[in-house]
Amino acid sequence: MQTDILIIGGGGAAARAAIECRNKNVIIAVKGLFGKSGCTVMAEGGYNAVFNPNDSFEKHFYDTMKGGGFINNPKLVEILVKNAPKELKNLERFGCIFDRNEDGTIAQRPFGGQSFNRTCYSGDRTGHEIMSGLMEHICKLEKVKILEEVMAIKLIVKDNRCYGAIFLDLKSGEIFPIYAKATILATGGAGQLYPITSNPIQKTGDGFAIAYNEGVELVDMEMVQFHPTGMVGSGILVTEAVRGEGGILYNKFGERFMARYDKERMELSTRDVVARAIYTEIQEGRGVNGGVYLDVSHLDDEIIEERLETMLRQFLDVGIDIRKEPMIVAPTAHHFMGGVRINEKCECNIAGLFACGEVTGGVHGANRLGGNALADTQVFGAIAGKSAREFAEKPCSFAEVKDKVKEDIEKLCSEIQRENRAGENVYELIDNLRNIMWDYVSIIRDEEGLKTAIKKIGELKNQNVAINGDIEVQKYFELKNMLTVGEIVAKCALMRKESRGAHYRIDYPETKEEWKGNIIIDRKGMRFEKIESMPS
Repeated sequence: MQTDILIIGGGGAAARAAIECRNKNVIIAVKGLFGKSGCTVMAEGGYNAVFNPNDSFEKHFYDTMKGGGFINNPKLVEILVKNAPKELKNLERFGCIFDRNEDGTIAQRPFGGQSFNRTCYSGDRTGHEIMSGLMEHICKLEKVKILEEVMAIKLIVKDNRCYGAIFLDLKSGEIFPIYAKATILATGGAGQLYPITSNPIQKTGDGFAIAYNEGVELVDMEMVQFHPTGMVGSGILVTEAVRGEGGILYNKFGERFMARYDKERMELSTRDVVARAIYTEIQEGRGVNGGVYLDVSHLDDEIIEERLETMLRQFLDVGIDIRKEPMIVAPTAHHFMGGVRINEKCECNIAGLFACGEVTGGVHGANRLGGNALADTQVFGAIAGKSAREFAEKPCSFAEVKDKVKEDIEKLCSEIQRENRAGENVYELIDNLRNIMWDYVSIIRDEEGLKTAIKKIGELKNQNVAINGDIEVQKYFELKNMLTVGEIVAKCALMRKESRGAHYRIDYPETKEEWKGNIIIDRKGMRFEKIESMPS
């Protein structure tokens, strides 16, 4: 298969990029089902944008930088805040409907870590509304083709130039290439590295791994966000909108414990602070059934039924009526702030390869503010699409890489065939990795634990894997990617000897000025790039 532009991913960033490339031949290659297997459709809370005249780009910029521990790429943050309102208007043009005030202005709710109510929303199903509008619009685009249930297992790279990717067809087991003049990575994060996560099953870090394997630079991979509130036992997200609408956290003694951790912002502190607070309450014996209480029963039923409709249904399904009784919540692996290092055009250090959405790093720094992710998908999805469209105008011949692709596919097939029935069960290996990540590389970290994780991951990488059938071929490649990403996260976390944002080292609990910078990792190794000053 050949195309002008290949987009790998099926969420909000991929969809927005495709719309921007609509005048070119586009293939969207999705590991699951388009619009239904990414994180965007699951996002509930909202989309941050400056609309109120009393708000400003400067305030949104500063809130985002402060929330990110001032290690965000300020140029990317500026692009995010200035373009978010325009892209929300584009979403409305595509057919999305956002809640409005009685005077017709866009309704905005408070979210954690922000100095102004700037989170636009559609009830508590904002991501679903966004994906519905994007999908409806894409269905009208004749030059956009969608391939579902295909997994990218290797990028096609020669002489530091990307020519597409090699895929595994998850239905037939076939391995095949898609050649492209320009390629966009929009594969999302890697929440499935952890046993408790809000992410769908497809999020195994494939984009991080296949990019890293070809020499792409990754930035700040130690920064993994644990959403403070997931349903105990499942990790299913309990949206920040619950706290935005006035939800209260308290422990088994009835204490509103956030006063101990952030007396000023309380439940609307940043996610890293709230997650560590809940984790601490549980660890120190003040939790209840593995979590803490989150209560909205003091709100009017009408507010809950209209603005938290999804949450109401979600808990009614397990026999809890949040209009009358509290939820029990605990932290859940949610978002990767680190990822592919991009510039303002969504270019990385390999020509012809672009990236957008959660697979990228630099926008959110050490901690993402709730509501900035949906804006990120649209702002940088549009930019990646525009950049790829322009790059695809350049002359490109696939003939020079076809021999290499043939060799790569033969190697991949040989690699699968080497794995034999006497090897270890792939599902057990994945479970072992998840437990290692949760025990040693999650909310609270230390040197001993991180070194233990790196050692144990290395042992897993040396295991022979049994493959029995096409499903286990997929799981084999997912395991490889998860091991690669897990090791990278642990190594970067070990290198950063401080606590900043989502990265908390109990042996280095202070935030240190000398560590205000970015950890860059590629196949050649790791390095630290210090940020000298905060931009004005």
